[in-house]
Amino acid sequence: MKVTVFLASCFLCLSLTAWAGDRPVVSRASKEVVLTGFTREAASQVISSEVPGKVKSVNFDIGDRITAEPFVEVDPTFVDYAIRNKSQSLERLQVQINSARSRIDYLTKESARVEELSREQMATESRRDALFQELDQARLEHESALKQRAVLMIELSELRERKERHRIFAPQDWIVTERRVEEQEYVQAGATLAVVSDFRTLVVPLSVSSDELTALRTGLEGLDARLNGTLVIAQINWVNPVFNEKTRKLDIELRIKEYDGIRRGGLKLTLPVSVQTEGLHIPKAAVSMRYENPAVTVKTTGKRVSLVVLGEGPDYFLAAEDARLTPGTELEPVRPESGQDKE
Repeated sequence: MKVTVFLASCFLCLSLTAWAGDRPVVSRASKEVVLTGFTREAASQVISSEVPGKVKSVNFDIGDRITAEPFVEVDPTFVDYAIRNKSQSLERLQVQINSARSRIDYLTKESARVEELSREQMATESRRDALFQELDQARLEHESALKQRAVLMIELSELRERKERHRIFAPQDWIVTERRVEEQEYVQAGATLAVVSDFRTLVVPLSVSSDELTALRTGLEGLDARLNGTLVIAQINWVNPVFNEKTRKLDIELRIKEYDGIRRGGLKLTLPVSVQTEGLHIPKAAVSMRYENPAVTVKTTGKRVSLVVLGEGPDYFLAAEDARLTPGTELEPVRPESGQDKE
């Protein structure tokens, strides 16, 4: 579900006066922008059935937290029958293997005895050859039975694995957000049974301008924000490099840290950031108002520069940009005794 993002801009500049020690300096103008978004789950997952069958039990409902129990159990009756049948076939085959091994042992001894009698001309050569042929046949039957047992064991393992698929699990500690199955309902393989979401970590999607993203990236350790009035730490989770041509913005996602409150979607996050804007911050302490003509004096050159005032804050003026006043330019403070010149 797409989350609507609201952006409120406050065009009053920050009330932080730029000073170098006790000396007023020119600084780049900035404004406070309040980014507003709403929480959502960090991830969601569709729970589906790998096997067809009748649903035996459903152990969780919408809003429940997943535990170690299976989410859904599909009736495994027919698989149980197949497992029992394969197990009995293996038992019968094992009897054949034991019988063949016993026969091989007997024929081996008998062949050795007839071989000794043949050397003493007390047994015919045909009798000796017949015993060796019978021994070879017993060994082949034993080897064939061993291979059949290996095939049956693989088939039995497959059946047991298929039975495990009748117990459908969901990620532990996730929350059920959608349920589409009921007990005694017949489900097909691949059918969606439920949707679960991970609210252990809350994220907030936002659309921001390039300047806003630059401001957000200054908070490497985290950004101070408020989530439903509670102070939290937000951090950039990812930035989509694809530029949205319609909104002229970039899609990002914030991850909420150090939050112990309720975890659900739709919680309001407000995040104030300071972004650069057009104009300059000129400290009021350096502005003279002679004949209502605001001007400042550059300390290094002593030149007087008139200002075009666009607005003001508690201790600064917002002035139009001037090539003679670059950010970091040190200004002469107005002496208290001169005050504001009067007409």
